[in-house]
Amino acid sequence: MLRPIAKLIFSITGWTVFGKMPKELKKAVIIAAPHTSYWDFFYARLAFAIIGIPLKVTIKKEVVNHPLMGWFVRSLGGIAIDRTPKKGNLKKKRSMVDAMVDLIHESDELIMMVTPEGTRKQVKKWKSGFYRVAEQAEVPIILGYLDYAKKHAGFGPIFYPTGDYDKDVEEIMEFYRSKTGKYPELGVK
Repeated sequence: MLRPIAKLIFSITGWTVFGKMPKELKKAVIIAAPHTSYWDFFYARLAFAIIGIPLKVTIKKEVVNHPLMGWFVRSLGGIAIDRTPKKGNLKKKRSMVDAMVDLIHESDELIMMVTPEGTRKQVKKWKSGFYRVAEQAEVPIILGYLDYAKKHAGFGPIFYPTGDYDKDVEEIMEFYRSKTGKYPELGVK
């Protein structure tokens, strides 16, 4: 149902989708960058609908399970992130990375979107969680992007973590340097 609506909105607003998802790829972390506006989720969600990817975004379990808005959040791809301590460790919450890795391991298919900036505000560097999730879950990183200057939503290369975080992130960042966020001054370059 969302696909025809997404195509219509993209047609009216002048946006175009680029790239295809390999059919055999069942699990991955997809970077959503640059992330400088609330509009990013809207356009990314529409692009995923057009391509036919069952997008998933981690959200606190209290929001996903909320009696009034939980259905809406789930319909947009929200999945509950549960950070409650595992058995044997009653005090320390699990990290977001550990909880996300567990979600990937427990699923037959899961393409999980992560924003490396972690916020829409100006940051000096990306958070490393997306990389650590992909590395620990042994899944690739898909370079997803929104380029507001060109009105392009799409996917770049599929990247496999090598374990050399600094080198890998520099290579990934090189791809994003030519992409323009809605508010370019807020993006990490």
